[in-house]
Amino acid sequence: MHLMPKRGSSYRHLYVHGRIRAEAIYRETVGLEPMAPEDVAREHNIPVEAVHEAIDYCIRNKDLLDAERAEETARIKTAGRDKWPCAPKDYQPEE
Repeated sequence: MHLMPKRGSSYRHLYVHGRIRAEAIYRETVGLEPMAPEDVAREHNIPVEAVHEAIDYCIRNKDLLDAERAEETARIKTAGRDKWPCAPKDYQPEE
């Protein structure tokens, strides 16, 4: 098993080897320019099995990941970090 909580993190989602968010690994395999799991593994110097485990975890835990992302977005907005100088002047937050 390659996924585990990150020590000291307040997030509930899991990390590959406790250091790279599983969701970050997963997102590299989807989208407009997806990478093959083997390429992601090579890029991060992790076993390809860890990439497959992260993909499976993210698909099965979409609700948790969405909720934590929404909570983080709310904290950023509450703290005003979605505005310049913390964010680019042309940044347009989603409403």
